Amino acid sequence: MNGPLHPSASAPRRAVFLDRDGVLNRAEVRAGKPFPPQALADFVILPGVPEACRLLREHGFLLVVATNQPDVGRGTQSRETVEAMHALLLRELPLDRIEVSWDAGDTPSDFRKPAPGMLLRAATECHIDLAASFMVGDRWRDIDCGHAAGCQTVFIDYGYAESLRARPVHTVSTLLEAAQWIVSRPPVILASNRV
Repeated sequence: MNGPLHPSASAPRRAVFLDRDGVLNRAEVRAGKPFPPQALADFVILPGVPEACRLLREHGFLLVVATNQPDVGRGTQSRETVEAMHALLLRELPLDRIEVSWDAGDTPSDFRKPAPGMLLRAATECHIDLAASFMVGDRWRDIDCGHAAGCQTVFIDYGYAESLRARPVHTVSTLLEAAQWIVSRPPVILASNRV
Protein backbone atom coordinates (compact mmCIF):
# COMPACT_ATOMS: atom_id res chain seq x y z
CA MET A 1 0.00 0.00 0.00
CA ASN A 2 1.48 3.33 -1.01
CA GLY A 3 0.95 6.74 0.53
CA PRO A 4 0.24 9.96 -1.31
CA LEU A 5 3.90 10.79 -1.88
CA HIS A 6 5.97 9.03 -4.52
CA PRO A 7 9.75 9.23 -4.05
CA SER A 8 12.04 9.93 -6.96
CA ALA A 9 13.96 6.94 -8.30
CA SER A 10 16.90 9.10 -9.41
CA ALA A 11 19.09 8.76 -6.28
CA PRO A 12 19.13 6.61 -3.14
CA ARG A 13 17.01 7.97 -0.30
CA ARG A 14 17.12 7.61 3.45
CA ALA A 15 14.11 6.07 5.16
CA VAL A 16 12.76 5.45 8.61
CA PHE A 17 10.97 2.11 8.76
CA LEU A 18 8.27 2.08 11.42
CA ASP A 19 6.53 -0.78 13.14
CA ARG A 20 2.80 -0.11 13.50
CA ASP A 21 1.28 -1.38 16.76
CA GLY A 22 2.93 0.26 19.76
CA VAL A 23 4.92 2.67 17.59
CA LEU A 24 2.26 4.55 15.59
CA ASN A 25 -0.90 3.41 17.35
CA ARG A 26 -1.81 2.19 20.80
CA ALA A 27 -1.31 -1.56 21.25
CA GLU A 28 -3.48 -3.64 23.56
CA VAL A 29 -1.13 -5.06 26.20
CA ARG A 30 -2.20 -8.38 27.72
CA ALA A 31 0.01 -10.44 30.06
CA GLY A 32 2.92 -8.14 29.28
CA LYS A 33 2.73 -8.55 25.49
CA PRO A 34 1.29 -6.15 22.89
CA PHE A 35 -1.53 -7.03 20.51
CA PRO A 36 -3.09 -5.06 17.63
CA PRO A 37 -6.47 -3.40 18.08
CA GLN A 38 -9.29 -5.52 16.70
CA ALA A 39 -11.67 -2.78 15.56
CA LEU A 40 -11.22 0.51 13.75
CA ALA A 41 -12.93 2.25 16.68
CA ASP A 42 -10.09 1.05 18.92
CA PHE A 43 -7.35 2.26 16.57
CA VAL A 44 -5.78 5.30 18.24
CA ILE A 45 -2.68 7.13 17.00
CA LEU A 46 -0.29 7.65 19.90
CA PRO A 47 0.50 11.15 21.23
CA GLY A 48 3.55 12.71 19.59
CA VAL A 49 3.39 10.49 16.50
CA PRO A 50 2.20 13.17 14.04
CA GLU A 51 4.94 15.51 15.28
CA ALA A 52 7.57 12.76 15.01
CA CYS A 53 6.55 11.91 11.44
CA ARG A 54 6.56 15.57 10.38
CA LEU A 55 10.03 16.05 11.91
CA LEU A 56 11.43 13.06 10.03
CA ARG A 57 9.86 14.18 6.74
CA GLU A 58 11.24 17.71 7.21
CA HIS A 59 14.70 16.14 7.42
CA GLY A 60 14.25 14.27 4.15
CA PHE A 61 13.40 10.78 5.35
CA LEU A 62 10.90 8.56 3.58
CA LEU A 63 8.48 6.98 6.07
CA VAL A 64 7.70 3.31 5.50
CA VAL A 65 5.54 1.26 7.84
CA ALA A 66 6.52 -2.42 8.10
CA THR A 67 3.95 -4.41 10.04
CA ASN A 68 3.19 -8.06 10.74
CA GLN A 69 -0.56 -8.69 10.76
CA PRO A 70 -0.68 -12.47 11.36
CA ASP A 71 -4.26 -12.41 12.69
CA VAL A 72 -5.44 -11.94 9.09
CA GLY A 73 -3.52 -15.04 8.01
CA ARG A 74 -4.97 -16.93 10.98
CA GLY A 75 -8.51 -15.84 10.14
CA THR A 76 -9.09 -14.00 13.44
CA GLN A 77 -8.99 -10.49 11.92
CA SER A 78 -10.45 -9.25 8.64
CA ARG A 79 -8.15 -7.81 6.01
CA GLU A 80 -10.75 -5.11 5.35
CA THR A 81 -10.49 -3.87 8.96
CA VAL A 82 -6.70 -3.74 8.81
CA GLU A 83 -6.79 -1.91 5.48
CA ALA A 84 -9.24 0.61 6.96
CA MET A 85 -6.74 1.21 9.78
CA HIS A 86 -4.02 1.77 7.20
CA ALA A 87 -6.19 4.16 5.24
CA LEU A 88 -6.62 6.15 8.46
CA LEU A 89 -2.84 6.23 8.96
CA LEU A 90 -2.30 7.45 5.40
CA ARG A 91 -4.86 10.24 5.93
CA GLU A 92 -3.44 11.37 9.26
CA LEU A 93 0.31 10.90 8.85
CA PRO A 94 2.81 11.80 6.08
CA LEU A 95 3.63 8.17 5.26
CA ASP A 96 5.11 7.11 1.92
CA ARG A 97 4.34 3.42 2.03
CA ILE A 98 2.84 0.66 4.17
CA GLU A 99 4.34 -2.82 3.87
CA VAL A 100 2.29 -5.65 5.40
CA SER A 101 3.01 -9.30 6.07
CA TRP A 102 -0.23 -11.25 6.32
CA ASP A 103 1.64 -14.50 7.11
CA ALA A 104 0.20 -16.43 10.05
CA GLY A 105 3.63 -17.29 11.36
CA ASP A 106 3.20 -21.07 11.20
CA THR A 107 5.61 -21.51 8.28
CA PRO A 108 8.88 -19.78 7.34
CA SER A 109 8.39 -16.46 5.56
CA ASP A 110 10.77 -14.03 3.86
CA PHE A 111 8.47 -11.13 4.72
CA ARG A 112 7.25 -11.71 8.28
CA LYS A 113 9.52 -9.89 10.71
CA PRO A 114 12.16 -10.70 11.91
CA ALA A 115 12.86 -11.59 8.25
CA PRO A 116 13.81 -8.43 6.32
CA GLY A 117 11.68 -8.99 3.22
CA MET A 118 9.34 -6.03 3.71
CA LEU A 119 12.29 -3.65 4.11
CA LEU A 120 14.18 -5.14 1.19
CA ARG A 121 11.14 -4.88 -1.10
CA ALA A 122 10.52 -1.25 -0.15
CA ALA A 123 14.23 -0.47 -0.59
CA THR A 124 14.20 -1.90 -4.12
CA GLU A 125 10.97 -0.23 -5.20
CA CYS A 126 11.65 3.15 -3.54
CA HIS A 127 15.43 3.25 -4.11
CA ILE A 128 16.28 3.36 -0.40
CA ASP A 129 19.83 3.20 0.96
CA LEU A 130 19.36 0.74 3.84
CA ALA A 131 22.72 1.52 5.46
CA ALA A 132 21.64 5.17 5.79
CA SER A 133 18.19 4.23 7.11
CA PHE A 134 16.63 3.34 10.47
CA MET A 135 14.17 0.75 11.77
CA VAL A 136 12.09 1.83 14.78
CA GLY A 137 10.15 -0.77 16.72
CA ASP A 138 8.97 -1.89 20.13
CA ARG A 139 9.66 -5.63 19.89
CA TRP A 140 12.63 -7.92 19.28
CA ARG A 141 11.30 -8.84 15.82
CA ASP A 142 11.61 -5.21 14.69
CA ILE A 143 15.19 -4.88 15.91
CA ASP A 144 16.23 -8.22 14.37
CA CYS A 145 14.53 -7.22 11.09
CA GLY A 146 16.38 -3.92 10.98
CA HIS A 147 19.70 -5.63 11.66
CA ALA A 148 19.03 -8.23 8.94
CA ALA A 149 18.25 -5.47 6.43
CA GLY A 150 21.39 -3.51 7.33
CA CYS A 151 19.61 -0.57 8.98
CA GLN A 152 20.40 1.24 12.19
CA THR A 153 17.88 0.25 14.87
CA VAL A 154 15.99 2.24 17.49
CA PHE A 155 14.04 0.41 20.20
CA ILE A 156 11.01 1.92 21.94
CA ASP A 157 11.10 0.26 25.35
CA TYR A 158 7.70 -0.28 26.95
CA GLY A 159 8.95 -2.95 29.33
CA TYR A 160 7.12 -5.83 27.66
CA ALA A 161 7.55 -9.33 29.07
CA GLU A 162 9.98 -10.37 26.34
CA SER A 163 13.69 -9.89 25.78
CA LEU A 164 15.59 -8.44 22.87
CA ARG A 165 17.78 -10.82 20.90
CA ALA A 166 19.96 -8.19 19.22
CA ARG A 167 21.20 -4.92 20.67
CA PRO A 168 19.62 -1.77 19.18
CA VAL A 169 21.76 1.22 18.32
CA HIS A 170 19.61 3.40 20.59
CA THR A 171 16.74 2.96 23.08
CA VAL A 172 13.96 5.51 23.68
CA SER A 173 10.53 5.74 25.30
CA THR A 174 8.49 7.31 22.46
CA LEU A 175 8.54 7.73 18.69
CA LEU A 176 9.02 11.48 19.10
CA GLU A 177 12.15 10.83 21.15
CA ALA A 178 13.33 8.41 18.45
CA ALA A 179 12.73 10.99 15.72
CA GLN A 180 14.61 13.67 17.64
CA TRP A 181 17.57 11.33 18.08
CA ILE A 182 17.54 10.26 14.42
CA VAL A 183 17.58 13.81 13.06
CA SER A 184 20.42 14.71 15.45
CA ARG A 185 22.70 12.07 13.95
CA PRO A 186 25.59 13.17 11.71
CA PRO A 187 24.81 13.06 7.98
CA VAL A 188 25.38 9.67 6.36
CA ILE A 189 27.03 9.35 2.96
CA LEU A 190 24.47 7.77 0.65
CA ALA A 191 25.41 4.88 -1.63
CA SER A 192 25.35 7.14 -4.71
CA ASN A 193 28.05 9.34 -3.15
CA ARG A 194 30.35 6.58 -1.88
CA VAL A 195 33.71 6.03 -3.55
